[in-house]
Amino acid sequence: MYTVTLWEFAALAAASILVGFSKTAVSGANTVSLAIFAAVLPARESTGVLLPLLIVGDLLAVRTYRRHAHWGTLVRLFPAVAAGVVVGTVFLLWAGDAEVRTSIGAILLLMAGVTVWRRRAAARAEAPAPPDADGAGARLKAGSYGVLGGFTTMVANAGGPVMSLYLLSAGFRKLGFLGTSAWFFLIVNVAKVPFSVGLGLIDGRSLLLDALLVLFVLPGAYIGKACVDRINQRLFERLVIGATVLGGLQLLLR
Repeated sequence: MYTVTLWEFAALAAASILVGFSKTAVSGANTVSLAIFAAVLPARESTGVLLPLLIVGDLLAVRTYRRHAHWGTLVRLFPAVAAGVVVGTVFLLWAGDAEVRTSIGAILLLMAGVTVWRRRAAARAEAPAPPDADGAGARLKAGSYGVLGGFTTMVANAGGPVMSLYLLSAGFRKLGFLGTSAWFFLIVNVAKVPFSVGLGLIDGRSLLLDALLVLFVLPGAYIGKACVDRINQRLFERLVIGATVLGGLQLLLR
């Protein structure tokens, strides 16, 4: 089993609570979790430890918001996401811990910038397109976001902000956003498991740690479900962005 101190395990437990919370309340907030996991554990292996916990969170989110998914959007995204996952797998075949740590740090900073841009663009938007908008532009946007989302989720489990940006730009409201996002990440994360096992990122040692940490995902999801209608979204996003930037810088400078 991984050797961690009591304080390091406490940090992983807090990150696991945030995984559950992000799945039922604020999608993309688990970028803080992956920064903590990559700081406490070897960066490359941390992605394999985190993946089963994300799947548990996805199952809880699907159970809560399963009726609000927009399947036309999901079908449009999946081919490009699959291509991004393959590219991410090829990257992980040669990347060592230092390269993965640097990549995660850079991705975190990129996602923080994307989130800030998303919030400003949403504030300026007057009439967002409906979720079922189609055409060459919609397919091109789905393809570009899909490839980037597949790569970032495979390399760093950091596809949340990418998909959040895409869904918001497509005009999704809260329930449609949460339902579509829940099904998307459940399907994608389950599909990533064989790749992660083949790369040696998921093994008996990582699953043993997951068996302890999953106990903290469940209350996090419950808290998120209870808070989703009450949360001060603007303040929380600012805190998440700040923590993500600090986590990314810590990984890049480590």
